[in-house]
Amino acid sequence: MPPATGSIWLKPHGGKYDEARIDSAKVQVLHLYVPSLAFARLMNDYNLPPLTGRSVRYSCGVKDEVINQVGLSVLSEMMRPTAAGRMLVETSSLLLAARLAHLHCEMGLVRSPVMSRDRLDDARLRRVLGYVEEHLAEEITVADLAAVACLSVFHFTRAFTATAGLPPYRYVSQKRLESAKAMIAAGRASLGKIALDSRFSSQSSFTRAFRRATGMTPAEYRRAGR
Repeated sequence: MPPATGSIWLKPHGGKYDEARIDSAKVQVLHLYVPSLAFARLMNDYNLPPLTGRSVRYSCGVKDEVINQVGLSVLSEMMRPTAAGRMLVETSSLLLAARLAHLHCEMGLVRSPVMSRDRLDDARLRRVLGYVEEHLAEEITVADLAAVACLSVFHFTRAFTATAGLPPYRYVSQKRLESAKAMIAAGRASLGKIALDSRFSSQSSFTRAFRRATGMTPAEYRRAGR
């Protein structure tokens, strides 16, 4: 009997287990590997002991909507790249590590997380937004922004989302799109260069993302003189 949609297999780091065998050609599987670094970034916030990734319970057929939604977000990014894909993956690994540590570790291993402010104060928010504006054409990571805010990556991600109403990777993606629209309207750079400056891996992925956001291709947008 094939596994149901949304079924999750959890395998801790370093364990040796029998590989799942799927005979049906119709079954599709997404493999998400959560690196040890993601757990290490949560050690202070969640009071985690060392090697938390190895203490995740080995389970088959788990139903967890948070893990499911994170997986779908990563899959969507793989199929339809955005301007902040690496930030999305970085955030996803952190969310997965937090979920695994909180609900899927051995009983009694993990204590309640250390709580922090729900929102960024004005000074921290201004520093973060200023950093984004100055580095739009460069690689930006959530860890970079957290360092600017002087917070852990976990607390920064939650605080920024509560303050701005959207997660850091989505904010950066939107700002890069706004910048790309301005560059297209100015007409001084080729669409290929604008795609690279907007941190897309190719002009084709830039075109697809631009069309999803605006309803027209970059070339159509330039011709429309907007």
